[in-house]
Amino acid sequence: MNGNEFGRLFRVTTFGESHGEAMGVTVSGCPAGLELDEEDIQRDLDRRKPGQSHITTSRGEPDAVAIKSGTQDGFTTGTPIGMVIQNKDARSGKYEPFITAPRPSHGDFTYSAKFGTRNWGGGGRSSARETANWVAAGAIAKKILGSEGIEIRAHVNQIGDIEAPEVSFEAMGEHVEENDVRCAHPATAERMRAEIDQYQEEGDSIGGAIAFEIRGAPRGLGAPRFDSVPARLGRAMMSVPAATGFEFGLGRAARHYRGSERNEDWTFSDDGDPVPVGNDHGGLQGGITTGQPITGEVTLHAPTSIPTKQTTVDWETGEEKEAQVIGRHDPVLPPRGVPVVEAMAALTMVDFMLLGGNVNPDRMDGDTGEYDTDYHPSSPENDPDAPTSAEPTED
Repeated sequence: MNGNEFGRLFRVTTFGESHGEAMGVTVSGCPAGLELDEEDIQRDLDRRKPGQSHITTSRGEPDAVAIKSGTQDGFTTGTPIGMVIQNKDARSGKYEPFITAPRPSHGDFTYSAKFGTRNWGGGGRSSARETANWVAAGAIAKKILGSEGIEIRAHVNQIGDIEAPEVSFEAMGEHVEENDVRCAHPATAERMRAEIDQYQEEGDSIGGAIAFEIRGAPRGLGAPRFDSVPARLGRAMMSVPAATGFEFGLGRAARHYRGSERNEDWTFSDDGDPVPVGNDHGGLQGGITTGQPITGEVTLHAPTSIPTKQTTVDWETGEEKEAQVIGRHDPVLPPRGVPVVEAMAALTMVDFMLLGGNVNPDRMDGDTGEYDTDYHPSSPENDPDAPTSAEPTED
């Protein structure tokens, strides 16, 4: 199976199935000298993990991350960072009826048709549980970007027909974690929650959207055509399970604008630099960053695992049969999708920062050739009080 890697210089390779022993990710290309521990990663994993509220699956996964390689004394070493997240609460029995009778609108049949087999427990590799790996890798990317003054925020801006008004970057930072829906507009969040509860009571699900904003990205990132920032962001966001649409700037609304309305005049900033008047382009022109905030939106369809009875066929028996998915599933995806969207934006942007030379690919301090650094391990031989792994010897 191909398609398990993402990125060019900052490369992410993932493994694991929903009901397998563990999920895991290797991050290659993280510079040395980044202060990093498991808590840095766990914070974002806790935002994505199941069982957070009544509008998420009740699967009891702690999603505790363990760093297995790539760090020394709390700093990255420049070597691949390996991380593992154990699966603790998999219950595969409820999926046995669908081994040869695919669930409607899942990846069950297409996986079996492509590979001639599949891991069927919980959806296996096609499960959204795999995004735990992305969030773990994205937490590292966020920390690198933060050292360069780049910050990424996202919130749920639509559930069904309920759409939040435009909110500020500051509001996203202040209000997103205040409600279960992760909508930065509190009044709209209440309406969204009531809507979700109604669908849940009916045994159904509903779709929605996540808006994101990237602040602090320097101008000049990206390249024309296939390596443009929107092209790479689009690939990242359309990889998110259940994604059916990606937009930046005006997005789909641009079809209603005349050129004279959408075009942005140029003026001079206080520093004397040319800057566009407005930001309908979403911080991107010609596929390259302008230095303005990068704005976008990702649409996620309704969860396909619902308890409502549906129809499937069993290719082993040749029978048409009733399908009823019994288990622990989200009635809506965007609330837990917020950290996933942030992670994919971070992985994309850190790759561009490395490709553009804005971040040294070897080490965070950029001091190539310097070896006596603050983050280099010290020899315990030079400090008799330091802990040592050496075995005691007899004189």
